[in-house]
Amino acid sequence: MTAVTPGLVCAHTHLYSELARGMPAPPEVATNFQEILEQVWWRLDSALDLEMLRWSAKLGALEALESGTTAIIDHNETPNAIEGSLSVIAEACEEVGVRVITGYGVSDRNGAEGAVRGLAENKRFLDEGGKCLVGIHATFTCTDETLEAAAALADEYGVGVHIHVAEGPGDIDSPERLAGLTNDRWLLSHCVYLPTDHHLKGTILHNPRSNLNNGVGYADPARFSNPVALGTDGIGSNMIESFRLAYAMQRSVDVTAGPDTAWSWLEEGWNLVPEAREDEVIWSYEPMDPWHIAFTPGIRPLEVKVAGEVVFTDGEPTRVDANEIRAKAREQAARLHSRL
Repeated sequence: MTAVTPGLVCAHTHLYSELARGMPAPPEVATNFQEILEQVWWRLDSALDLEMLRWSAKLGALEALESGTTAIIDHNETPNAIEGSLSVIAEACEEVGVRVITGYGVSDRNGAEGAVRGLAENKRFLDEGGKCLVGIHATFTCTDETLEAAAALADEYGVGVHIHVAEGPGDIDSPERLAGLTNDRWLLSHCVYLPTDHHLKGTILHNPRSNLNNGVGYADPARFSNPVALGTDGIGSNMIESFRLAYAMQRSVDVTAGPDTAWSWLEEGWNLVPEAREDEVIWSYEPMDPWHIAFTPGIRPLEVKVAGEVVFTDGEPTRVDANEIRAKAREQAARLHSRL
């Protein structure tokens, strides 16, 4: 019995979205996933600049530490602030003390030039030694040429691709569009509408809260032969909370399921970011066992070490001022919301 675990890993998030909380309502009520993208997320990501992104990423990193998460796999989409965006995210996370692997989600949504610029940002960051997975938004916003170029760039640098797959019904042809491109380094996020026998290689990233919030359904990731890891899709980085919800959702379709399967999805994050195994979180509850955690509210980290350094203790980060980050994030959120 122990109250210590390695640092937790959030396998899929969008640090650019932390300032969305409290944003103005969309012009019309969205009635399906495509409308949610068009009226909420694509309006928001287009309004971001690099200063907003910096404080959004710092807030996301701070809240990750506060929940015992020491490593984040980020997927950035800021179509009017592409150049330099991955460095801004990496610097923000380094300042707070959180590990991050990021990448720019390329897309033809804003024209071919936007896709080219997104690919160039991934390449620039990789050339500078950044920890990066080549990002693709999704097949339904990309041409075949862009998908092939992103896959080729990832292969050139020996890294994976991070992509949304079959999140909604508008992306059901993604297995055919991606045929022959994927490998075991790829991260396939959501996969709600992905057939069980799909032939795509890579790790599936399960985001139960986001899928519920967007009304797209339940991915039922236990049906896949691929490895499965847990993410949040931008709704914080509290992986204990994500684990609990993943277990409850699985239980809703299979009353024989126990929490061990969902916990194995949480543990899969350590295969994606092995360095997080060396981090250390001391928790407020003992034992940190899935059969206890699934039914115990209020578990929180007491101390967090990253690479041997105490970066969170006594409820506060040690590298940064949490109050300053929240104040600056509120200022940038006001700027962002005024543009919507």
